[in-house]
Amino acid sequence: VQLVESGGGSVQAGGSLRLSCARSGFVYTTYCISWFRQHPGKEREGVAAIYTGGGSTYYADSVKGRFTISKDNAKNTLYLQMNSLKPEDTAMYYCAVTWRLAAPTLTGESYDYWGQGTQVTVS
Repeated sequence: VQLVESGGGSVQAGGSLRLSCARSGFVYTTYCISWFRQHPGKEREGVAAIYTGGGSTYYADSVKGRFTISKDNAKNTLYLQMNSLKPEDTAMYYCAVTWRLAAPTLTGESYDYWGQGTQVTVS
């Protein structure tokens, strides 16, 4: 299984970015796939999750109303549209996937596969 994130970069506060996570080698059709982030010196934080069983989503309170998680099944790609970015959104962003969850969940320990991350810097 391979997850490859892209789309990170530097942006001014109030700006937008769209992150992508290309997935390959994952054979399950029902799974939970999510975005996490980690600020330097801090613990990893769940950002947004989507469960393919019904398309339900879950967001951390800190990003509700600003971030949108979505997926393109034909492209095996997960997205995170980030609007109204704030300096506190600065972090390394990771996507992760697991077949073992039946609902969108932001518990990192529940995930089996992780990407290498993409850096987002908001100034």
